[in-house]
Amino acid sequence: MHVLSLWRYPVKSMQGEELDRALVDDLGVVGDRQWAVVDLATGLALTGRREPALLFARARLGGDTGVAIELPDGSVAASDDDLSTWLGRQVQLRRAAPASHGRYEIAADFEAEDTSEWVQWDGPDGTFHDSGRTRVSLISAAAMGDWPWRRFRGNVVVDGDEHDLVDRKVRVGSVELEVVKRIDRCVMTTRPQPAGIERDLDVLRTINRERAGFLGVGALVITAGAVAVGDELNVG
Repeated sequence: MHVLSLWRYPVKSMQGEELDRALVDDLGVVGDRQWAVVDLATGLALTGRREPALLFARARLGGDTGVAIELPDGSVAASDDDLSTWLGRQVQLRRAAPASHGRYEIAADFEAEDTSEWVQWDGPDGTFHDSGRTRVSLISAAAMGDWPWRRFRGNVVVDGDEHDLVDRKVRVGSVELEVVKRIDRCVMTTRPQPAGIERDLDVLRTINRERAGFLGVGALVITAGAVAVGDELNVG
């Protein structure tokens, strides 16, 4: 099994960066999910579940704040006011901190979001990942099939079957990971994105029907280091 592609998503639910090589620390790919747009009225960290427009902005490391955000019209968001104007609500871009976490929400029924109950939960400290059991996400090209890879927002795209890695340790490059879970998928996989990716509820329907709702795996970091496209995964 080898690494086909590497991705970093600096701002939660925004488009990210494809990388040739990535550094990995105990929080995952360095810079991944380290910022979120927080709704000041609710205190919730916004995601593409509640605010699909986020998926049409692009974030990369750099700029005065550590992250640069390009809005869909090509302009650069230079302030919270720019983000608030764009989204039509008062928001603040926040960076993750060791003793703080994001609070998230999801519609219980993805088929009827407008009338569904929305469930809330707290994410892990120090990052804006949804789960403390996913620091690095791995997903295979075969599992994604003909679907665009960006629907699933994985960090490491591999060949082979990633579900064979669950409950095992993996060394890739100089990084050692412990794969601890299968990733349960939500309505985010159905959202429209740039470059012609359309809204498609059948994506999640198919995952639920054929894969019991799971696609990709989540890993914790045992040993920090670096990983590059082409590196081989050695499974313990």
